[in-house]
Amino acid sequence: MGDKTKLLIIEDDADLVKALELYFSRAGYEVVTAANGLEGLQVLYKERPDIVILDIAMPKLDGWEVCRRIRELSQVPIVILTARVQEDERVKGLKLGADDYVVKPFSLKELDARLEAVLRRARAARPMKEGVIFANNELVIDSDRLIVTREGRHVELTPTELRLLLFLAENEGRVLTHKQILEKIWGAEYVDDVDYVKLFVYRLRRKIEADAENPRYILSERGIGYRFVNPVS
Repeated sequence: MGDKTKLLIIEDDADLVKALELYFSRAGYEVVTAANGLEGLQVLYKERPDIVILDIAMPKLDGWEVCRRIRELSQVPIVILTARVQEDERVKGLKLGADDYVVKPFSLKELDARLEAVLRRARAARPMKEGVIFANNELVIDSDRLIVTREGRHVELTPTELRLLLFLAENEGRVLTHKQILEKIWGAEYVDDVDYVKLFVYRLRRKIEADAENPRYILSERGIGYRFVNPVS
């Protein structure tokens, strides 16, 4: 890496922190650590990391609450570590704003690959179309400035949320399959993880729709994928 990527590890297992710090320092990251959720938020405010590894089961503030609070003030990529393999735990993390998750036990190479994939998405090239790619009297999507506004107010999106919305809006009126979306936004290694698409669409709807339960912009094509439309055209 040229300029070092700053990695914040929020984890209460001292032995695991030591192993992660050693591995990722050798991999070229600038590593900062926190031993609990409250300290993690304090370090986040001070250090402004490029990416966060966040454990779920921690004292003082658990990882769910830390994830929620991070999303209130920052769109920094978050990779969750969890010993829980239940589907609802995975869904909860992604709904709260995490970008990916890794289940313990894991290999350091696997975690490294996940971090690289998340960072690659966050730093992805601009969309194919330039300028304002969608606008009506309530929603504006500007791919030059990478800004989305709804009723004149700026919509805070994570890098992955923004890329997904841009891809959908660039293909206004077209049905995009789950596979097409996964390959474009997450990469070929994620093509079987349909839940990623569903949960990020859920997050987008909560941010750009007046009523997320009755969406007007991002429509579901049952069993196929999604279609972005202009409801006022």
